[in-house]
Amino acid sequence: MADKKVDLHLHTKYSDGHFTPQELIAKAKSVGISTLSITDHDSVDSYEEASIIAQNEDMHLISGTEFTSYIDDREIHILGYFFDTKHPELTKILNFFKNERTHRAERILWKLKNHGISIKLDEVLQEAESSPVTRPHIASIMMEKGVVNSYMEAFNLYLGNHAPCYEKKIHVDPATVFETVSAAGGLSFIAHPSNMQEDIIRKLIDSGVDGIEVIHPSHSPSQEKYFREIADAYFLLQSGGSDFHGGKKNDENNLGQFFIHEPYVANMRKRLVKARPA
Repeated sequence: MADKKVDLHLHTKYSDGHFTPQELIAKAKSVGISTLSITDHDSVDSYEEASIIAQNEDMHLISGTEFTSYIDDREIHILGYFFDTKHPELTKILNFFKNERTHRAERILWKLKNHGISIKLDEVLQEAESSPVTRPHIASIMMEKGVVNSYMEAFNLYLGNHAPCYEKKIHVDPATVFETVSAAGGLSFIAHPSNMQEDIIRKLIDSGVDGIEVIHPSHSPSQEKYFREIADAYFLLQSGGSDFHGGKKNDENNLGQFFIHEPYVANMRKRLVKARPA
């Protein structure tokens, strides 16, 4: 099984991805992926639909999501895997995130209006459909209206972390995320830490994270080696994937190129077995 591709970082239309679960799974299969996790931002709404499709395609689906948190006033992302998608504590925290994303969008739209850009909340909700509202949904509308020419321009000029219309999300601290995922029977991983300082990584390790995303499109070969060394030094699990969204994000080439192999998933399962009481 070592030659099988595993991609544990994918997004669908239930979040800020371009494709439906069926379309995404078909694309993943076409590039040789046999095991995958859909890690929509702060959402597991795609899981039930995707699990049926994956089973029909003889593929393995691992439950997943990508949580947003903050540490030392810096936004970080945390990947959760293998959890019970219906666990009450997990449901509670995801509902909190979904509601807060809508309130945050309102604050961003107010700032955009002060910059002469008029977008209504109803337009954003329609763009997002039933998924949690994200900045890319707003960026898509800005592109459709001709305000900007690309996602990059929308984020650089208006929506990025240091841009004038940025709004920080009300957050849940990393330790709470780790505890919630663990209570739901899952594992937590530091997502794409390429721009993360070592002291922040150490704080996340001290707070109880289970692993680190080693393989990611943003990681250089030297960074990948560095994160593997950190994982080995602290007995952390290793994960990875393409962080594929599709559509206007122009990341089509990443799918099937950034992945891990089955033995890494086997190590995760072993950790889960040890963590669960007999």
